[in-house]
Amino acid sequence: MAVNTDRASNKPLIERRSIDYIPEAERHGRLFSQFTLWMGANLQITAIVTGALAVVLGGDVFWSLIGLLIGQLLGGGVMALHAAQGPKLGLPQMISSRVQFGVYGAAIPIVLVCLMYLGFTATGTVLSGQALGQLFSVSDSVGILIFASVIVVVTVLGYRVIHWIGRVASVIGVIAFVFLFWRLMSQTDVGALLQIRHFSWSSFLLAVSLAASWQIAFGPYVADYSRYLPSNTSAVKTFFAAGAGSVVGAQVAMILGVFAAASANGQFAGHEVAYIVGLGGTGATAALLYFSIAFGKVTISTLNSYGSFMCIATIISGFKGHLTVTRMQRLVFVLVIVGAATLIALLGQHSFLGAFKSFILFLLAFFTPWSAINLVDYYCITRERYDVPALADPNGRYGRWNLLGISVYVFGVLVQLPFISTKFYTGPLVAALGDVDISWIIGLVLPAVVYYVCAKKWHSAVPDQLILPVEQNSVVQPKTSGAGRAAAQA
Repeated sequence: MAVNTDRASNKPLIERRSIDYIPEAERHGRLFSQFTLWMGANLQITAIVTGALAVVLGGDVFWSLIGLLIGQLLGGGVMALHAAQGPKLGLPQMISSRVQFGVYGAAIPIVLVCLMYLGFTATGTVLSGQALGQLFSVSDSVGILIFASVIVVVTVLGYRVIHWIGRVASVIGVIAFVFLFWRLMSQTDVGALLQIRHFSWSSFLLAVSLAASWQIAFGPYVADYSRYLPSNTSAVKTFFAAGAGSVVGAQVAMILGVFAAASANGQFAGHEVAYIVGLGGTGATAALLYFSIAFGKVTISTLNSYGSFMCIATIISGFKGHLTVTRMQRLVFVLVIVGAATLIALLGQHSFLGAFKSFILFLLAFFTPWSAINLVDYYCITRERYDVPALADPNGRYGRWNLLGISVYVFGVLVQLPFISTKFYTGPLVAALGDVDISWIIGLVLPAVVYYVCAKKWHSAVPDQLILPVEQNSVVQPKTSGAGRAAAQA
């Protein structure tokens, strides 16, 4: 099938789709946009802070960098496997969970994912508020409100604007990071920092966990931004485009964070943005760096807000049936979501760093089992053979509640409890592991194995091929391969 990558040129600026299946006639874009979107989403201040945590919490530079890289590759692989589902199904990521959890049951993990989005938006807004406060010489609280207003506008505009901002953010991010690395190298003896090597399993595993959790956290919404690609887009190429953009962007940002924290002599924690900008200079240079930090956060904060909107719409549609979201309703949803995140940011801005570490590790316990179940089902059990129209029918193939998926999900959450280490809760086995949270490993591996074994015996009937909705007035039909050859019929 010949793919016209310029299909979007005559599309409206404001996205008109919400959680709908994307017809082939509306598919557009190129794989490179996946790379730039996820690279831009990761070349930002929160990723710098995440990398810095590996050193702030006790690790040395050398082993922190190795641990972060391993975590990026492991978590990035999980994230990219979700991205590859987008072009094939043409659906937001979380609505496909109805195959594993049922039309109503999918609301269980989706509610928890919404909380994740809310938290990430709030933490990102804190750092952006610091940058804008310095840029405009206003308080951090005013900076938070300015940033929130920008996020509302971009989220309402939707998919095309989000990808455009991702491309711009990638360019600005590369320029800013090259400059910051140059300044850091000129001010710091990097070689001496790398020579200090005191390996500790606890510090090493903390670095792995920080990076892996960062990447896995994108899983619940990564397919939302690949679903507009033409359906014959290679799944392998989608995997590498999204995965490479995310891994490269995050690792570069975290490397900067590691070196910055190691050379800060205790001045990093509590002054993250000011310290990073201070590496680059003062005056006009500092102003440009503050702008680049704030702009870099626009991409990821918009992804979080857009993902929240998609999740809420998915929950409502599951119980109500088909849901058509008007532009006014979309605006109301977004205002509520961003408003809640902004309130959290304003209330928690002065205790950010410690709360952020606890937050990202604690949330993994609730959505790593979802990720394991979704990926095993899609790639090993159903093998891409979804009945897309049935995802909107509680009386259809997937039913209201899928006890198999829900039971394995609950098991996946509970089995992690002994290994969780956060301010909210610490499991009984954490001390024996050097106070390191490895719950994400348990939450990925055990539910994946249990679901595979059980689904092989008790999974409901799988379609012989991928079933897509009828596309009215469509000349081009989707293309799939092998047993997954598409049937454009309900």
